[in-house]
Amino acid sequence: MSTSFAVLKSPVGVSKAVVVLLGVTAAIDLFALWVGFEQRSLAADFVAGHFSAGNEADADRIDSLYSAAGVAQLCALVATAVVFIVWFRRVRINAEVFRPDGHSRSRGWASWGWFVPVVNLWAPRQVATDTWDASVPEAGLIPQKHAHMVINRWWSLWLVSNVIGRLAGSQYDRAESIGEIKTATEMLMLSDALDIAAAVAAVLFVRSLTRMQNEKALRGPAPDPEPFGHGPA
Repeated sequence: MSTSFAVLKSPVGVSKAVVVLLGVTAAIDLFALWVGFEQRSLAADFVAGHFSAGNEADADRIDSLYSAAGVAQLCALVATAVVFIVWFRRVRINAEVFRPDGHSRSRGWASWGWFVPVVNLWAPRQVATDTWDASVPEAGLIPQKHAHMVINRWWSLWLVSNVIGRLAGSQYDRAESIGEIKTATEMLMLSDALDIAAAVAAVLFVRSLTRMQNEKALRGPAPDPEPFGHGPA
């Protein structure tokens, strides 16, 4: 547990910024997916022997678009990651106010836990589930078997999209023949599609957790339960 005092702060404003950036990220991924379709179609024409000067010009244009999409994706990723981590730390500290003793990891893991190799495959999810559990407005509001469905969907898609993205990028960089480029492009298209799905899942996670914390904060502290034997006769 962190030694500094936890103070409740509204996550609503920063959550809106996260949602906007996730939307921008998804839009850029959608653009990259369209470029991938164009690249795949052109590669298929080359494989089929439909080569012309126009095809070569199209190849240069699509290659430039792919490079631009890659730069835009990287910029969106960095901006979204920074704002997301700010929001993630804020909701983690809020959860400490709601439930001081309900956390398996200290609040620091909400920030630098994303950058620890190997451990970052599960540590941020642990922070997310502890924060979620502490933020539920009322006990039993969400059935136990569904309590972490939003988190699991987001986390699974995020992990898979990262793995496929790394593999696809490496494969595309090594591709030399037209057939290899076509296959690598298909992998990149899959990665972009998974990124879009992960962004949508992240929006649902951010909105759901922010709404729960806002509702819980507006309700104020729960009243102490009445001791047994002191109820109405």
